[in-house]
Amino acid sequence: MAAAIQPLKFLTVSPRSKHTATVIFVHGLGDTGHGWKPVADMFRTDPGLSHVKWVLPHSPTRAVTANMGMEMPSWFDILSFGFDSPDDEQGMLQSVHSLNSLISSEIDNGIEASNIVLGGFSQGGAMSLLTGLTTERKLAGLVIMSGWLPLKNKFKSMTSAHANTVPIFWGHGTEDPLVKYQFALSSVQFLKSQIKVPEADGTSIRGLSFNSYPGVGHSTNQKELDDLREWLKKALPQ
Repeated sequence: MAAAIQPLKFLTVSPRSKHTATVIFVHGLGDTGHGWKPVADMFRTDPGLSHVKWVLPHSPTRAVTANMGMEMPSWFDILSFGFDSPDDEQGMLQSVHSLNSLISSEIDNGIEASNIVLGGFSQGGAMSLLTGLTTERKLAGLVIMSGWLPLKNKFKSMTSAHANTVPIFWGHGTEDPLVKYQFALSSVQFLKSQIKVPEADGTSIRGLSFNSYPGVGHSTNQKELDDLREWLKKALPQ
């Protein structure tokens, strides 16, 4: 019998004004929710985002094959950092279940799905894409930073009926040595061609907004954070 999935532990950054929207932000491999608290702290001081609560979950600890089997915070196992090996489907689907539970908790507390953004960095970006485009709830938007599209061979059959209408902010450094820029381009092309996600036209929040950051590696920079901040204000208006 499979072990029961334990509820995620998480960090909360409270809004500065009346709570009417939530961002659930999912960290990358080897990190915890604490790694993104400075960003949440910075964003909450913006008057346009003062109504947003941040939920920063901590992943379970598991052995990661590509890191010589070392145990570390990880949303799923990674067999190869070349991403040329099969995906850990079971681990991914367990994390999807856990993230959906966080979404349900926000909805149970009175925040509509249309006022919830799910996002993440690297591994967390991959999980946000998989969760956000397969959940039956239509979210306000998704944020993918230095991420990629997982379960490519099954992804299309798993998507929800509204998958091509969920706004997406995608940011990626052109010099990323880990999740290579080409992976982002091919993932975005898959979403456009197979899921029929439209490209954002810059006049509204609709569609996929793909943002390249020249010279940036497997990290973020101030320009990307500034772009994200402005996008979030449109996705989660007061």
